[in-house]
This record gives sequence, structure tokens and C-alpha cells, in this order.
Amino acid sequence: MSSALTMENPVFAAYAAAAAIMILKLMGQGWMTVALMVKTDAGLLNTEDLRATVANRNPRPEQLDPNEKVERSRRMQRNDLESIPAFLAAGLVFVTAQPPLWVAVLLFATFVLSRLAHTYAYATAQNHEIRATFFSVGSAVVIVMALWVLVAAVV
Repeated sequence: MSSALTMENPVFAAYAAAAAIMILKLMGQGWMTVALMVKTDAGLLNTEDLRATVANRNPRPEQLDPNEKVERSRRMQRNDLESIPAFLAAGLVFVTAQPPLWVAVLLFATFVLSRLAHTYAYATAQNHEIRATFFSVGSAVVIVMALWVLVAAVV
């Protein structure tokens, strides 16, 4: 039997595409936080960030004050860090359980779309219930994949 973890396996290829999108989203959110810190000249976290450098030619104590735009981006990234690594791990072992392609594509696409919708909802300051719904959908996908793997491993 050939390895399930090759691009010749359409389930793995679907996972790889979803994983790549989520990794880019996760890394992009970090860059977004940095861009907002530069744009607002605020939201620094550590006292050593107030040293005069090429990147901070005019350090001031108020740069350590929280900035709502920077903090929102940090919260979005923290939320990604609560979800995306679990998807990456569960999705990879899910592939090895050899699920039907349509099930895998449905779960992978649902997770990716729920995370992108969560990001949009967070970025546009939607109510907690809306954000929580998108978070919960993604979380449920990860749970379903983990349970699928557990059943496959035990049965």
C-alpha cells in the first residue's frame, strides 16, 4: 500500500491545501499585528521596545499603552492559535484514517471557511455570538475528525 501522505492521495491533497491556507492565515495575522503596531506607533509590549533603534527612532512611554487595533489583532491571532494547530494535527491523522474524499473535503472546507468567517467577524467587531458560532463550527470539525480517528484506531 502506498503512503496516505502523498499528493497522489486526493484526501491528503485536500488536507494540504486547507493546511496551507490556515498556515498562511495564522502567519499573516502576526504580520497584521506588526503592521498595525507600525501604523499606530503603539501597542508595544516590553520595556526594551522603548530603546531607540532604526525601527523606533522616537521611543515614548505611551507606546506601551494598549492600542485597540493592535490588541484586536493580537486577540484574533490568539484565537487562531487556539484552533489552527489542533486542525493541523487532527487533520493529518484524519487523512491516515482514509475517510471518503467527500467527507474530508467537506470537513476541511468547513473548517477553513469557519476560520475565515471568524476573522471577518472579529475584524468588523461583530457580536460575540457571531464570532462564537464560527469558532464553534471549526471546533466541531476538529472534534469530528479526532473522533473519526479514534474509532478507526480502536475498531
